[in-house]
Amino acid sequence: IYEEENSRDSENEESEEENGAEMNMICIFSRRFQLSVPKLASRRRAVQELLSDLLQVSHSLFSDSSFPVLEPAIGVGSACEGWSPQKEDAVYCMFVPLKPPHGYAFHLEPDTMREMPQMRMRVRVELVCTCSREQPNQKIPCFLHNSGEELKSNQVASLLHTLCTGPYLDGEKIALWFQTFVISAWSVLPQSHYYSMKVLPSCRSCKMKLMKASGRSLFVEVVFSVQQGDSDIFLSSQPTEAPFPPSTTWLESYAVAEAKFFRHVSMQAPPHSCHLKCLRLCARLLEGSGLSIYALKTTVMHLLTLIPPSEWQHKYLLMRVDDTMHYLRCCLEEKRLKHFFFGNEDMPEEISLPPAFQEAQPLNLFQHLADDPAAQIEALKKFDKL
Repeated sequence: IYEEENSRDSENEESEEENGAEMNMICIFSRRFQLSVPKLASRRRAVQELLSDLLQVSHSLFSDSSFPVLEPAIGVGSACEGWSPQKEDAVYCMFVPLKPPHGYAFHLEPDTMREMPQMRMRVRVELVCTCSREQPNQKIPCFLHNSGEELKSNQVASLLHTLCTGPYLDGEKIALWFQTFVISAWSVLPQSHYYSMKVLPSCRSCKMKLMKASGRSLFVEVVFSVQQGDSDIFLSSQPTEAPFPPSTTWLESYAVAEAKFFRHVSMQAPPHSCHLKCLRLCARLLEGSGLSIYALKTTVMHLLTLIPPSEWQHKYLLMRVDDTMHYLRCCLEEKRLKHFFFGNEDMPEEISLPPAFQEAQPLNLFQHLADDPAAQIEALKKFDKL
């Protein structure tokens, strides 16, 4: 019995030493890669307040106009999700959904054959009869049944003549309209008392640089979007890669669904879950590898549905990093990484997807490697050098 107790004590001491060494290594990695996220959270709240105030002003200005209705902003992307790999100058991306104003309807039309993985669509703007709904004091006449002379006398500008090219919503015209609005509205916002603001060049979105007197900067990008039905899938005005399509082409985006997925995970995860630190660390490790951040993000989303929440405690950080890199390596070898939102049976019920997504065959994010063996070999070489 005495020998057994000694043996158990020895094993416990070895286990404590191993755990201590591992936790020490995690601390070293955390400091080396600046993995803390509180600053991201506080800045995200500041950005959300800014957008809320901006949209409140827009509603007071444009409520009786034919400009699109700006819905509450939705934070998307790595900075808003809490894992941005950038040390400084993280860009806080905010999706602002557009709804048709009084007297109009939006209809989504496929622009070309399905892209991999994004679909291109156009937003046709159509007039809707409002004669029966008009009130004596209503400022906007029915566009469908009033003559051009009547509309001119009322000094009403049609959405089709301001922010459309032909019958289609134009992303560049919307961006210019919103940029002009931001510049003119800035002085009435509370944020103008402690930030100076500059609108940065952008043809499909509104990019803002906010600067404090201390010199600290905050970068915000407002992207315009149109929701597909009642789902979490939107069409985005801002292409993610060059060359840019025509300004009337809107690209399918999964950013809102991704942000919703990470909120779902955070609610299910144990206190001090390491999933965001794992993403941030792996993103920093993969710098220069040629692998996209989106491939990494997709990998971690898959692992979050495969590995139980209890296994994402902080003490397992290095194990989860190892799992992520191993999963990516296997996907590179097999030249296949499944898109998270197509044909995924493990999708949380909270994520609302169009029916076609649930029935579709999973899209391959590494299809370009399957089509080009030389590119796959080069990708594996770069990955193995990490």
